Amino acid sequence: MLIKDLYLEFSRLAEHLKSLALLFARLILAYGFYEPAMMKWSDISAVAEWFGTIGIPMPTLNAYMAATTEITGVILLTLGLFTRAISIPLIVVMIVAIVTVHLPHGFSAGDNGFEIPLYYMLFLFIFLSHGAGKFSLDRVIFGDKN
Repeated sequence: MLIKDLYLEFSRLAEHLKSLALLFARLILAYGFYEPAMMKWSDISAVAEWFGTIGIPMPTLNAYMAATTEITGVILLTLGLFTRAISIPLIVVMIVAIVTVHLPHGFSAGDNGFEIPLYYMLFLFIFLSHGAGKFSLDRVIFGDKN
């Protein structure tokens, strides 16, 4: 019984780290989206052209949509604002990236596989299901039950 009690106490104490972990994960993920978003915006016509070559329909519209979603995600994830809502379009962007670019290369990130976008999707799923945590504008604006 002692082991069970110790573990339950450890779990209770570790629960206090949840919001800090969500904050760090949000900031790291926002940083991960920053460079691809800025690369797209720096030459959106080249991105649209590339999208066309890999079979993405309406490549110019989709280039703008992907770039806008990513830069919006950077801002909202950093602030912890509308975190659950922005997670959905970012998950869609990751699914499209996996299917159109990364899947043929297998799993490994070193081979341009789908490993990194899959990890991003997992983080986004955590934000969708758990929210941004207490260190966020979501909590300030919408309260504990956001």
